[in-house]
Amino acid sequence: MITRITGAALRGILVAFLIAMPSLLLPDSATGSTEVVALMALLGAMLTFAEYYSSFPSFIEFRDAPPLNRMRFFSMLLTVGALSLMARHPSDPTSLTSLMHGLGFTLGNALDFSYSPVHLITLMLPTQSLPETVNMVRAAAGLSYVIGLTSIACFFFAIHVRNWPVANGAFNVWVNLPLFDPTTGGDVVHRLQRDGRVNMVIGVLLPFAIPAAVSLLSGLLSPTVLNNPQSLVWMIGAWGFLPASLLMRGMAMLRVAELIEQKRRRAYANAEALQTA
Repeated sequence: MITRITGAALRGILVAFLIAMPSLLLPDSATGSTEVVALMALLGAMLTFAEYYSSFPSFIEFRDAPPLNRMRFFSMLLTVGALSLMARHPSDPTSLTSLMHGLGFTLGNALDFSYSPVHLITLMLPTQSLPETVNMVRAAAGLSYVIGLTSIACFFFAIHVRNWPVANGAFNVWVNLPLFDPTTGGDVVHRLQRDGRVNMVIGVLLPFAIPAAVSLLSGLLSPTVLNNPQSLVWMIGAWGFLPASLLMRGMAMLRVAELIEQKRRRAYANAEALQTA
């Protein structure tokens, strides 16, 4: 009980810190209302604590199948932290902000080629945007995209080298996939494979689709909000994190389907061996 409370409280604190990080790192002039940020951080902490404290899962997937959710969280934490430091550099330069600023510009320029996601991000900006804004958006997109790709590679390593999730013990489908009902909709393996492939396709297309959607809906979602450092951090951070998260979810569901299929084959083989004995 104490271990569960401690773990849930620590996760809640980390989520609150993630939400408040841009407001803590960026200058006061670049941040919005601190009351709203504090409320969102408190709400995120309470929801996370309630989910991990409860014995029965409600909406967080792969709760007992580390390190998937830890990789997701640290990917988002690293993305938001790096983008906040980079956005802070023009107004309050330090050695750390200079490092993030230089790394972001290097990655952004390297990934800014025709039809690349980073190039599409810059194309969605208004034609009258200042060069400083375009360069900052390009750098933020390059940094966020590389962090997302790195997290995907780390999870691929965990699956194929670390034998996730079998290395952590038995995998409970109900606990780790609370939104998935195995009793409806046909064969479980086929449904998991279908959902996994759909998630991976969406994850691949999303970095290209988001800039196109913003350009089409420019009347409702103005790209000029990227002039604000805090908006830049959250919008570019979400653009880089959501596709990576969907790809990792798809990989995880395909892996679970593979494990169930392997278990079925062993069960069929054992049944046939008993019949022939």
